Amino acid sequence: MDGHDVKQVAREASDHPALEGAARAGYAVSGLLHLLIGWIALQVAFGHSGKNADQSGALSSLAGNGLGKALLWFAVVAFLGLAIWQVTDAVIGHPGDDKDAWGGRAKAVSKAVVYLALAWSAFTFARGRSSSSKSQSVDFTSSLMEKPGGRFLVVVIGLVVIGVGAYHVYKGWSKKFLQDLEDHPGTWATRAGRVGYIAKGVALAIVGILFCAAGIHHNAKEATGLDGALKSLRGQPFGTVLLVVMALGFAAFGLYSFARAKHAKV
Repeated sequence: MDGHDVKQVAREASDHPALEGAARAGYAVSGLLHLLIGWIALQVAFGHSGKNADQSGALSSLAGNGLGKALLWFAVVAFLGLAIWQVTDAVIGHPGDDKDAWGGRAKAVSKAVVYLALAWSAFTFARGRSSSSKSQSVDFTSSLMEKPGGRFLVVVIGLVVIGVGAYHVYKGWSKKFLQDLEDHPGTWATRAGRVGYIAKGVALAIVGILFCAAGIHHNAKEATGLDGALKSLRGQPFGTVLLVVMALGFAAFGLYSFARAKHAKV
């Protein structure tokens, strides 16, 4: 199969109603997970939750009952559909050989990897097993630091994550996220998107800072991911207020994701 055949298959797949429906469902499920993360973070702010304030904590919340487990299996299909759509976007959505085209392809591939990871996490919880995003982050960091130049690589990863966080803040403040949509989602969704992207950006920046600290201090336990980033806010001045604001920000991103499920370019 040559390059033309690959593009033709990708084009046919991207135009299929089933894949479009799965991709939109993926955005909706992402919205639900962000709402749950916001709810867990709000409980953590007042000392009423022992769950992780990250995707593993959100998935664990769903795994606690029959309806939640059914939603987890639905999430597996939805995230797989969203990952496949991102792959087709990487193949046919960015024609040309300039820097912008290659950047768009790289962005689509990275998103596909993220959604595949989410699909696997949902699959793990749907089967009745559990995993901790926080533990996975620490284990990954520990393993990486055992390699030659590992501490340097951990710091580089941290700097990249900080950059991604900064881009989220910019994307929210400038309303650049509206370019991902087919049409305007309305005033409330736009406001939720702005707040949500900025909150996620700040959280990612803190995650990146923790990675950098882990590499500099040679202590993998400092790379605690999103859960550690959010919980670290409690120890700061006005920590409860900061964590409440972040919780509301994640909830806002969840609400925007529901609008994105309807208006996204897929």
